[in-house]
Amino acid sequence: MEKTIETVDVGTGDVFRDLGYADSAERKLRVQLAMRVNEIIKDKHMTQAVAATLFGIPQPHVSELKHYKLNRFSSERLLHFMTQLDRDVEIVIRPRDVTHPTGQVSVLFAV
Repeated sequence: MEKTIETVDVGTGDVFRDLGYADSAERKLRVQLAMRVNEIIKDKHMTQAVAATLFGIPQPHVSELKHYKLNRFSSERLLHFMTQLDRDVEIVIRPRDVTHPTGQVSVLFAV
C-alpha cells in the first residue's frame, strides 16, 4: 500500500485573498457589514418583508442578503441599510498601523 503525502497551505486569514480575488478587501468589508445588518434584523425580530419595505428593495433581495449573496450590494448600500436600521455610521481615517504593510479597512461595532 502506497502512502500519500498531503500538504496543507497556510491561509492568510483572508479567505477572499486566498481564493485569488482582486477585490478581496471590498468583499471582506461587504461580508462584515452584511453580518451586522443581518444581526440587527434578527435582533429586531424583523421579517424579510418588513426589512424589504424599510430598505426599499424587493423581499427576494433581502433573502440574498441573509444568505450572503452580496453581488448586488455595495459597501455604500450596506452602510445606508445600517442608517435605516437606526444606527449611526462613523468613518474614521487614521495613520496606518505599522504592523500592516498597507492601509487596512476594518469594521468595528459599538453596542
